[in-house]
Amino acid sequence: MKKPKIFWFRRDFRLHDHPGLTAILEDGAPLVPIFILDPQTRELGAAHTWRLGKGLEVLADRLREVGSRLILRKGDVMSVLRALIAETGAAEVHWSRTYDPQGIARDTAVKSALERDGVRAQGHSGHVLFEPWTVETGQGSFYKVYTPFWNAVRTRDPGALLPAPTALPTPEAWPKSDMLSAWNLGAAMNRGAAVVARFARVGEAEAAHRLHQFVDTRIDTYSANRDRLDHDGTSGLSENLAFGEISPRQCWQAGMDARVRGAQGAETFLKELVWRDFAYHLLYHTPEITTRNWRAEWDGFPWAGPNPLATAWMQGRTGEPVIDAAMRQLYVTGTMHNRARMLVASYLTKHLMTDWRVGQNWFADCLIDWDPASNAMGWQWAAGSGPDAAPFFRIFNPATQAEKFDPNEGYRARFIAEGRKNPHADALLYFDAVPKSWGLRPDNTYPQPLVDLKAGREAALTAYKAHRANDAA
Repeated sequence: MKKPKIFWFRRDFRLHDHPGLTAILEDGAPLVPIFILDPQTRELGAAHTWRLGKGLEVLADRLREVGSRLILRKGDVMSVLRALIAETGAAEVHWSRTYDPQGIARDTAVKSALERDGVRAQGHSGHVLFEPWTVETGQGSFYKVYTPFWNAVRTRDPGALLPAPTALPTPEAWPKSDMLSAWNLGAAMNRGAAVVARFARVGEAEAAHRLHQFVDTRIDTYSANRDRLDHDGTSGLSENLAFGEISPRQCWQAGMDARVRGAQGAETFLKELVWRDFAYHLLYHTPEITTRNWRAEWDGFPWAGPNPLATAWMQGRTGEPVIDAAMRQLYVTGTMHNRARMLVASYLTKHLMTDWRVGQNWFADCLIDWDPASNAMGWQWAAGSGPDAAPFFRIFNPATQAEKFDPNEGYRARFIAEGRKNPHADALLYFDAVPKSWGLRPDNTYPQPLVDLKAGREAALTAYKAHRANDAA
């Protein structure tokens, strides 16, 4: 028999359009799929870790459907892989690439160590449309502005979709596996897990259904409705893309097909997919984007660190209804409308003058669709410190934004219970999800605004002008 091969799953929980899986199956060698709960994975936020566990459950079921199984192991990656290679006699280890600095460092070390051991190690594409080093300016550099990046890739072919295997070759004997339940991946979510579970749509089949439903019913009006907080106008695919339960290429193909048939919102949808690619392009070329101001001139800006106002923001108790509705949506559903993400980020970094990293870390803990590239770029865009960012003096007014994008108050009514005679069921779920230690109840009095919107804007602009003056001196 041919020696077995190991496929190491990470953020690619699917069988359809899976370049790494397709490549490893070419010669028909027995396959041992594995997921490793390593220290990096252990550091993920509470909601994302819970969602990881749910994704693993469905992936394991999917592998069983094609006659295989998912091996679960916990510990240092090299120790786990070496033990598994010794048990199975595997001659190769394959995986799908990641592009964050920690992931790159880990994978580089693993590849070098395996090759020293005489084991072939190979990474594959699949998490982005175009790998970061394949998109360059005319001068051979990377793009720092989105629009030229879009123009550079808009006519590129990301390649044909790859079929899912109908059966996977198996080893003569299966190695032992941990029990997923023993990992207790939802522990940090506490009682919030049961609430968020009502809204999560987990796995490859759900992702495909979500895409088809969007293309069939909403892509035509996507440009007009995607910013409406009170409409179900977006695809919702960020949750599934975060775990690779659907490939960006599959989404791209569906968007291109819709554009050919004349769907008005198709190009806007394609641009959003490329915006995600752009985030990974920047993460790969400037990995400091996750921890430091991308624009060095923002170093020294007088943002506050963690503070009581930021805590009220986290709890959805700022006294600004659209901000609070968004923060409560985060706790109830594990996601947040994209327009709302911009509003809460602007409010925290400008009206409350709080460091963008405070918000970035909170999102990382609470989002089931957390993505290292999109989260970092989104926060730095809103704060004004990032690449191709909104100018700092562009300060969203929550009240006028609510009038424009939630004109009938449907979004605010859905997530805010206080002061309402018959609160929406989702508004009440917020009180079931938050920590009991917060002491919040739906019959609480709704809070007064933390800051006057006009005064907060003026204070932010004053700080900005002073910082620019000091920087120029």
